[in-house]
Amino acid sequence: MPLSAPVERDPVHVREITCRGFRRRDGLWDIEAHLTDVKSYSFTNDDRGTIAAGEPLHEMWMRLTIDSDYLIHGVEAATDHSPFHICPAVVPHFQRLVGLSIARGFKRAVRERLGGVEGCTHLVELLGPLATTAFQTLAPMLARERSKSSGQKGGPPGSGDTGRPPLLGTCHAFAASSPVVERYWPAYYEPSGGTEGDQE
Repeated sequence: MPLSAPVERDPVHVREITCRGFRRRDGLWDIEAHLTDVKSYSFTNDDRGTIAAGEPLHEMWMRLTIDSDYLIHGVEAATDHSPFHICPAVVPHFQRLVGLSIARGFKRAVRERLGGVEGCTHLVELLGPLATTAFQTLAPMLARERSKSSGQKGGPPGSGDTGRPPLLGTCHAFAASSPVVERYWPAYYEPSGGTEGDQE
C-alpha cells in the first residue's frame, strides 16, 4: 500500500541511491552503488560557482568486490560531484576496507578506519546499502545452489544450515519468538522472546 496523499507541497531535494549485485566469471562478486543529491533550485557554491537545478551536488560511486564468505577483496570509489574541490582526495582511504568481512562488526570496523575526517560522510553512508545488497545478492544464490545439491526445499537463506542461524534476531520477522523462526529454525524458537541480533 503506498503512502497516504500528502498536503500540497513543492519538491526541494532528491537523494537517489541505486545498488546492484553481480556475479563475476572469476568466482567473486561485485556489489556497486551510485548516489546522487540534487536540488530543485539553482544556488551558488564557492568552489563550483552556480550549481543548476537538477545538477548533482553530490555524485558518488562505490564497488566492493567480495568472495562468497563476504570478505572484501577490492574497493573502488569515485566522487564525480561534490561541494568542495578537496572532497575526492579522501577516496584512496577506502582501500582500508580491503580484508574486512561484511558481517557482524562491519559497521564498527568501518568507523575505526573511515570515521570523522578519515572518510566522506556520503561514501561511508553507501556502505550500509552495499552490505545489504551484498547479502541480497549472494545469500539467495548460494542457498539455491546448496538446495540443488542437497535436494532441500526453499526457505530463507541459511534455513538449511546447521548451527545458529545468522538471520536470527536481525529483524522483526526473525525474532526468536516469531512464527517464521518457529517454521524454519524450531530449535531456536523461543515463544517468550529471545535473542536480538548485534548489527554493529
